[in-house]
Amino acid sequence: MKIAATSINLSDWEGLRGSPLYARMGGLRAPRRPTLGSDIAGLVEAVGQGVTRFHPGDEVYGDNLQLMGGFAEYSVARESALAFKPAELTFAEASTIPQAGAIALQGTARASTGSRMLINGAGGGSGSFAIQLAKRSGAHVTGVDNAHKLEFMRTLGADEVIDYRRDDFTRGHEPYDLILDLVAHRSVFAYRRALAPGGWYRCVGGSVRSLLRVLTIGATVGMITGRHLGVLAVKPGPAHFQPLTNLCLAGHVGIHIDRTYPLDEVPEALAHVGQGRALGKVVITPT
Repeated sequence: MKIAATSINLSDWEGLRGSPLYARMGGLRAPRRPTLGSDIAGLVEAVGQGVTRFHPGDEVYGDNLQLMGGFAEYSVARESALAFKPAELTFAEASTIPQAGAIALQGTARASTGSRMLINGAGGGSGSFAIQLAKRSGAHVTGVDNAHKLEFMRTLGADEVIDYRRDDFTRGHEPYDLILDLVAHRSVFAYRRALAPGGWYRCVGGSVRSLLRVLTIGATVGMITGRHLGVLAVKPGPAHFQPLTNLCLAGHVGIHIDRTYPLDEVPEALAHVGQGRALGKVVITPT
């Protein structure tokens, strides 16, 4: 497929650096795929034997996490990873949705009227969608990120914002019913402390140490204390990101592109995301 736009996810930065350790799965000494970039949008250039849904010239988008290759002029993608791009969206806009959208949709699925939800890492790609989805569900939303992103989170609808460098959201705040943690680094006991009885905590990214503790100690601590701590097992594919596309088309959720970089500035774009400076999504356009 001919790439028209590829949005950057934190997983691209992690794959480049090989950190956290799980980013080295399949490629201990170098990235498993030499060309990164999974959230792609573009034109079908040719199709393989057995492909029936798409034809050359079709405008498509999707999360090509298994094969990667989005930071290029052309990429190979599986038919099952792609969906038809709506004509109402630009290629850049469509590229922001697949991976970040799936995470945000599944991470906010339990949000409801009157619930208190905290989103850690809320100023980035997945977080910017998650704030809007949680607010749309009627939740009271607290966004956590660095000071540079506080006002941005407010514009997305966050009721409260916290600068994690100055304030520990696990102490001195009213407990939360739901926590979506996109950058898990604290202890299981800190997360338990931040949850109300019956509360639900799920992490998506973060340090290996934190993730392992959530998977092991977290399950036991949660069961004993009447809370639910675990890792969000994100389901990929069009069925899991197209509902967000529909909300964007209807005007219920906004797409926020912080910057667009040309292909020869991918290193600068990755650093911008990896260093926590991006407000929403960053997009690469080959031309």
